[in-house]
Amino acid sequence: MEWFDRLVFTFFNAGVAARYLPDIVKGMGVTVALGLCVVAAGLVLGLLLAVLRTLHRPWLTLPIVAFADILRALPPLVVIIVLFFAFPYIELSMSSFTATWIALSLVLAAYAEESIWAGLLALPRGQSEAARSTGMSWWRTLRFVLLPQALRIAVPALTNRVISITKNTALGSVVALNEVLNNAQSASSNAGNPTPLTLGAVAYLIIFLPVVLGARWLETRWRWKR
Repeated sequence: MEWFDRLVFTFFNAGVAARYLPDIVKGMGVTVALGLCVVAAGLVLGLLLAVLRTLHRPWLTLPIVAFADILRALPPLVVIIVLFFAFPYIELSMSSFTATWIALSLVLAAYAEESIWAGLLALPRGQSEAARSTGMSWWRTLRFVLLPQALRIAVPALTNRVISITKNTALGSVVALNEVLNNAQSASSNAGNPTPLTLGAVAYLIIFLPVVLGARWLETRWRWKR
C-alpha cells in the first residue's frame, strides 16, 4: 500500500491542510461575495437592456445588440485584463475585485439580455395585443403579461449561464484577487505540496454544488408548459 500512502501524503496531507485551511476559507468568502455581486448586477442589467430593447428604437437597439454580441464574443479573461491593466492609462484604476466584478457582470448581462429577449420573442403577438386592448399601458403589459412568461422561458438558459459565469470568478486569480484558486495556488507553492489545491477543489464543490442543485430545482419548478 505504499502507493496509497504516497497519494495521501501528496494530495491529502493533514498537516498541510490544517496549515492552509484558513486561507482557503478566506478565499471562499471572497468567491461567494464576488459571485453574488456578479449575479445581481448581471441579471438586473440584462433585464434592463431587454426591456429597453422592447421599445424598438434604433438608437437604443443597435448599441444593445452590439454590446451583447461583443461581450459574448470576448473571453471573460480578456475583459478582466483590459479593465484592470488598460483602464489605469485613462485614469480609471480599479481593484482586482472591482475589475473582475464589472467584467463578469457585463458578460452575464450580455447573455441574460439575449435570453430574456428570446423569451419575449417566443410569446405569441396576440398576448400583447389582447392586453393593450383591455386598456393596459405598454409598461403594465410588459410587467404583468409578457415579462413573467418570458422569464419562465429564459430560466434554463439563464441558470446555465449564471453557473458558468460565477465559476469564472476563478479568473480573478490572474489579477491577484485573493479568491479560492489564487489562495490555493499560493499555498500549494509555499508548501511544495498540492494538498491546498485539493482543498480548493472541495471549496468549489461546497460553493457551486448547491447552486447547480438550486438551478435544477428552479428549472423544474418554472418549466415552461405550452
